[in-house]
Amino acid sequence: MTFGFYIIMAAQFFSSLADNALLIAAIALLVQSDAPGWLTPYLKFFFVVSYVVLAPYVGVFADRFPKGSVMFMSNLIKVAGCTMMLFEIDPLLAYALVGLGAAAYSPAKYGILTEYLPHEKLVIANGWIEGLTVASIILGTVLGGALIHSTVSGALLGFDLPLYDTTINTPPEAAISVIVFVYALAAFINLYVPRTGVALKALPAHPLATLKDFMHCVTRLWSDKLGQISLAVTTLFWGAGATLQFIVIKWAQVALGYNLAEASILQGVVALGVAVGAVWASAKVALENSVKMIPLGIAMGLVVITMIAVHDIRIAIPLMIVIGVLAGMFVVPMNALLQHRGHHLVGSGRSIAVQNFNENISILVMIAVYSLLLKFGVSIYVATVCFGLFVALTMTLVMWWYHHNRRVHSEEVRRLLDFARADDPYHHGKR
Repeated sequence: MTFGFYIIMAAQFFSSLADNALLIAAIALLVQSDAPGWLTPYLKFFFVVSYVVLAPYVGVFADRFPKGSVMFMSNLIKVAGCTMMLFEIDPLLAYALVGLGAAAYSPAKYGILTEYLPHEKLVIANGWIEGLTVASIILGTVLGGALIHSTVSGALLGFDLPLYDTTINTPPEAAISVIVFVYALAAFINLYVPRTGVALKALPAHPLATLKDFMHCVTRLWSDKLGQISLAVTTLFWGAGATLQFIVIKWAQVALGYNLAEASILQGVVALGVAVGAVWASAKVALENSVKMIPLGIAMGLVVITMIAVHDIRIAIPLMIVIGVLAGMFVVPMNALLQHRGHHLVGSGRSIAVQNFNENISILVMIAVYSLLLKFGVSIYVATVCFGLFVALTMTLVMWWYHHNRRVHSEEVRRLLDFARADDPYHHGKR
């Protein structure tokens, strides 16, 4: 790998690190303002709205300008959103602006690797991305929790600039001020992202034509007998995963008596489990066997329900790891299957846009439902049971859907599975 590749990876790592740290700091900001508890999950809701609304257009925008420039501009938007939080602007609106930057950043960070690297190095590059993404989730969550901790925030608030009196007076504001610098660091690194020399594409003359093409791609993937199964699983998983972030925090506060800083560490423990499960799946599961991992999604939902009986951190940590491992073991193969079908049906770039669109709609819906449960006074224990049963039931329905396809469309499904086996570079002699 060239030095330019490591520049790209460093920029992505610090931007993602700040994204995950900011969620914890923004939650603390809402708590500080005495916002009702049901409002907290809407941080994620406002963050992902841009992913849904702009899904047909962010890809073509990323192709219009050099990818490094798009990443630089996206991080500046995130800096602006963070800064708004420091000037007492509604945290939900400020976080929505950060989400806008993240939505614009996503296609650029994936697209630049295809432009910059030779085909034979893309598998290694994607391994780097997945590894750094998991690391940024774990470290970012821990960083956010550490920054709002009384010891660290006290030291930050005790630091004064000479001849200038800042308006940063609370632990969440101190944390956000540090996160602004992390985003700024990512933006600075973006200035050194190498130009790929790939010809830039003009923006479409008719935005409605772009929307029509995008909806055609959505229809193609949902009509494919394997694509629809993998898309259904990943859509449900990411909606459930986003909701689980908030469930873990609330559950840790009620069941374990943890504050936000301590509860956030358990999020990192779940992410660690996902990493372990992902590594196992990538080494052991062939592409054509991806659908056989769906029962692990059912198991994950049932294991989540057992959280209601746990009140000891010595049991909680292994339980969080198990939940994460199960999640990684079933979602990584299904994600690979979706990318395989998307690449052959509509192209890799469009399939990523379709995947983001569906997954973030799921996040919006599930976050809204969870927030409504809290608003109407449903306890975290009841909400956890509802969540676990929902995951287990929907994954059961998806598994039934797949077996139905195998019965009714047996020849088509068999042909698609054979195609996946032939397209899997790791199949022969390695499984």
